[in-house]
Amino acid sequence: MQEGVDGLLRDKTRPPGTAPIERHRVQEIVALTLKPPPHEATHWTLRAMAAVSGVAASTVQTIWKAHGLVPHRFRQFKLSNDPRFVEKLHDIVGLYVSPPAHAVVLSIDEKSQIQALDRTQPGLPLKKGRGATMTHDYKRNGTTTLFAALNVLDGTVIGANMQRHRHQEFIRFLNQIERSVPKDKDIHAIVDNYAAHKKDKVQAWLQRHPRWTLHFTPTSSSWLNAVEGFFAKLTRRRLKHGVFCTLGELQAAINRFIKEHNANEAKPFVWKADPDKIIAARNRGFQMLESIH
Repeated sequence: MQEGVDGLLRDKTRPPGTAPIERHRVQEIVALTLKPPPHEATHWTLRAMAAVSGVAASTVQTIWKAHGLVPHRFRQFKLSNDPRFVEKLHDIVGLYVSPPAHAVVLSIDEKSQIQALDRTQPGLPLKKGRGATMTHDYKRNGTTTLFAALNVLDGTVIGANMQRHRHQEFIRFLNQIERSVPKDKDIHAIVDNYAAHKKDKVQAWLQRHPRWTLHFTPTSSSWLNAVEGFFAKLTRRRLKHGVFCTLGELQAAINRFIKEHNANEAKPFVWKADPDKIIAARNRGFQMLESIH
């Protein structure tokens, strides 16, 4: 009012309504976040940090976002301790990248304890503005184990549902593959280190079938087995939200999924990761663990 129109039109700087938090306070909050909380909790929460540091929870959230801190999230990992990790890695990647001539490369594994789950009440179907519903509880109607072999060259899958997960069932599945693969082809099979794959009776079976060669993945390296991708797709698209009143319904659904996959979605498996980068990342992981512990 004293300056009149000129004062109204002139842009005057004003102090902010809330003063920015001091830099040393920000550093204290960041340093505190990187340490375990003193109370009985595995990680910091916004409100717990705000109570300890004496600032608003929104301020803590801003600081965490600016520094890329997400205390409630954890990434799972497992570094392979296999002393022959490098050798086995190059062996299996070599099969993916440059498969032997006149041979079939199969990625074999088992998905055990697949449950036939029925819901206690029928759910509502999907409609506009509302997702499908499903009860949180369920009834178990038995389990099955899926033995699967992914043909790396064309992406087709040979599958078999069995009740148990032993070397006897594994040999039965090998016999099924033996009948399916042309006699003039050698068979290179990639398997994990499950004890049933190394039984003496399995070794005797391999001696009677000289065209077979087993290639074992390094310990704690199931990600190296190509068939795991098929298992993930089966779980995500057919099993996770499935309702199965009997064990037979579950097995029939799995068989139909495999048949549909082979008819419409099978394609050659393409390995793209550089094994040298994988080895370097593994070495860095061990170095970090050693530096911390």
